[in-house]
Amino acid sequence: MKDNQIPTAAKQSQHVHTLIIGGGQAGLSMSYVLKQQGVEHLILERHRLGWAWREQRWDSFCLVTPNWQCRLPGFHYAGKDPEGFMVKSQIVDYLESYAAHFSPPIREGVNVTGISRSNPSSQNGRFCVTTSEGEFTAEQVVVAVGNYHRERFPAISSQLPARITQLHSAQYRNAESLQEGEVLVVGSAQSGAQIAEDLHLAGRKVHLCVGNAPRVARFYRGRDVVAWLDDMGHYQLNVDNHPLGEDARQKTNHYVTGRDGGRDIDLRAFARQGMQLHGRMQSYQAEENGDGWLVMDDRLTKYLDAADATSEKIKDSIDAWIAEQGISAPIEARYVPVWQPSESDNRLDLSKISAIVWAVGFHTDFSWIDVPAFNHRGYPIHRRGVCDIAGLYFLGLPWLWTWGSGRFEGVGQDAIYLGEQMLAAGFFGQVAAMGGMENAFR
Repeated sequence: MKDNQIPTAAKQSQHVHTLIIGGGQAGLSMSYVLKQQGVEHLILERHRLGWAWREQRWDSFCLVTPNWQCRLPGFHYAGKDPEGFMVKSQIVDYLESYAAHFSPPIREGVNVTGISRSNPSSQNGRFCVTTSEGEFTAEQVVVAVGNYHRERFPAISSQLPARITQLHSAQYRNAESLQEGEVLVVGSAQSGAQIAEDLHLAGRKVHLCVGNAPRVARFYRGRDVVAWLDDMGHYQLNVDNHPLGEDARQKTNHYVTGRDGGRDIDLRAFARQGMQLHGRMQSYQAEENGDGWLVMDDRLTKYLDAADATSEKIKDSIDAWIAEQGISAPIEARYVPVWQPSESDNRLDLSKISAIVWAVGFHTDFSWIDVPAFNHRGYPIHRRGVCDIAGLYFLGLPWLWTWGSGRFEGVGQDAIYLGEQMLAAGFFGQVAAMGGMENAFR
């Protein structure tokens, strides 16, 4: 990317028509849209292009959605394995190839520490952007940094014995990097379930604290479930039409994996093979002459049953679709639970545990943006990324508009939409009209 970088200038105020904050798939998608229309812009990336994929994923990480769903503007997946699932290195290669495809103006290693308005009392006025490379001003700013900003550790983590290694899921790399002993994974959504599987397949004794994350089958009735749902229009469902409305943004993702060509993650099967499942962690009981105990709730059966019920409900919807469309598809037997929890005292002796992987998510932190564009929780107030503050946009947030908004599947559509809104708002001046933009960028 060095050939594409704008040379670092002296630390003085620089004006750029449009600043994009973040150099992941969202920032690149926005840059592609703007570059196609000849709009002056610059991407500011704190680390390097695609940093999160490089540095915050474990070694065996792969996409849980098939490759054909990678639909960045002007760069849909065209490889030899559309039904496969890109592994970590291939995801990075995909982003680097995308950047090489259109040479975005990007400045890497620039940390943005503040965004404000030159005239805070007005809806108009330039944005003032403070960075490690000096001050910038811009007519508009696209914040494309996702919402996974600070690793979350529960308060209980500070109470545990110092000898136990504690790391966040974003810091986990592989089983070999952890010292010998049993490992506790806390959290059973996508990251937690997949990391537990990774440790389990490596032969480690794993304990998993299970929560209310739902699961989904990988394949059903002859196809990837994602393919069925795509045909059914599931991934075009937007927040306005979702039964939960904007609360859909708080939903936990279904656990499944694309590993080794894709398969279900069946926690019951892991338990039958020796993984120890527990309910949600509730408290820590210290012991004067020992490591103490972790106390879990007694809802493990309920969590497992609810996850299975979600998977079966999705199958019901696929069955109904197949019948309505008159599709010929093989009949498949439904899932039968292979293991049931037994009664226990709901306590885990910490003397057995050498490491804990906290897969409990991230804090969202937009506190560095000094613009009144956030709700009482500090989350952006927007409609499909468009704020009431003229010239401020967000891109790449989960459920910004659809399920795919934070992913390769839908982020490009949102970038194209933002480009259209910028044009309608007059931010592009004499730039060519964007009619038919979505088709032009395929």
